[in-house]
Amino acid sequence: MTDTYETQAPDYRIDGFEAATERIEEDFFSVTLSDDMFVPLAEHHSADGRDSYLLFYDRAAIWDAPGTAEYVALHLTRDVEQRTFAFDYERVPVVPLAQNWLTRRGCPPEAAVPTSNHGPRPADALTSRLEDLLRSNPGGRYEVIDHHTDNPGSFDFGTEVRTLVHDSHPASAHAPYRLFLEETAKDFRSYTVREGAFTSVEAADAWAMDRDAPLPMAPAPESVHRALAARTRSPLAGTAGLAVPPAPVTAPRPALLSVPRSGRGAR
Repeated sequence: MTDTYETQAPDYRIDGFEAATERIEEDFFSVTLSDDMFVPLAEHHSADGRDSYLLFYDRAAIWDAPGTAEYVALHLTRDVEQRTFAFDYERVPVVPLAQNWLTRRGCPPEAAVPTSNHGPRPADALTSRLEDLLRSNPGGRYEVIDHHTDNPGSFDFGTEVRTLVHDSHPASAHAPYRLFLEETAKDFRSYTVREGAFTSVEAADAWAMDRDAPLPMAPAPESVHRALAARTRSPLAGTAGLAVPPAPVTAPRPALLSVPRSGRGAR
């Protein structure tokens, strides 16, 4: 993510409202303390004035603890009769996860799409397809375990985001820990997302540290469906796992996966 965005004040729409509790006031102040560094990407305000859904890129995250996620999703709720507000928020590593968080709280999916034309674009169809999976999270199959954002803040390098999830889909039982690797080119024009498949958290962490082998790529969604159908028809169905063909996906700066940090406004 580049620093070419125009600064725009967040539209919280809480003029004339007070925080419902002192704790909410303190939490909201803490979350928005550096909101002059927030770049609004998407927002939606309900017609009845009770809900606002906001998605930001936090330019200040690069100066936070190493690995800090750079996107902030915010859901504001208002009691229009009492003129009070509460809020919930999540700091997330990639846009599709932020969109999923917002839509699960009532934001129309189309309203969670970033409206800015700035920023890198998906480099290929596989990137878009994997982002769609994270965005929709069908059946709640993905549970985020860990994530790490590596942004050197230099045009000499691109950025890398690793999101480790547990995949509860039956097709992933042989390697249920999936590492979504997002790599942005150093010119910040495009990025790729690839999905690695691991048998354990430790195996995923070891790969992230060592990078002595290509990312063990998960089968493409279409391949999984075909393989499941074949297993169902076969007399040996259920006796063998799906193959996970490796493919070379390199990353320039190995680092340990960090413990994710998130926060929520008190309710």
